[in-house]
Formats: sequence, C-alpha cells, structure tokens
Amino acid sequence: VYANKDVFVKCGERKMVPLGFALELPEGWEGHLAPRSSTFKTWGIIQTNSVGVVDDTYIGDNDQWHMPVYCLQGKDIESENGEEVKGTW
Repeated sequence: VYANKDVFVKCGERKMVPLGFALELPEGWEGHLAPRSSTFKTWGIIQTNSVGVVDDTYIGDNDQWHMPVYCLQGKDIESENGEEVKGTW
C-alpha cells in the first residue's frame, strides 16, 4: 500500500497518511491494515492503532483509507507521493 500524497511528519507528531483507495467490502467482512516489520526501521514511524480494522459499513463517498502514524524517530520523516509505507492489508 502506498501514500498517494506527499507527507511530512515531524518527530513527536501524529498524521493521517492518505492511501488513495477505498473498498466496498462484502457484508460481514472486514479489512485489516497492518504495518510491515520494516516500517519503523525505515521510516521511524509506528501505526498508532497497531492494526487498523475496517468494517463493511465504511463505504461512504469520502471513506478513503488512511494510515494513522506517529513519528518516534529523532528526525523529521518525509514520504513522497507513491512511496510505499505499508505492505500488508
């Protein structure tokens, strides 16, 4: 999964990283958004809710998926449009 916009996250800051897609899941299904093991090592960020769970009711016109992140590394982090930030969902 990739960020679809440039994102700049300062150390100690939280951000919602837009992923540029939405899914209409079948009734009774849920989607999971989990960070790769290398996400913290590479970016110095963690996903704030550990694993994102998206249920089948999240289907509105503006319900694009996002990755909530928190920057723990002692430097500011920048991800350019189209750079991979996650790999499992």
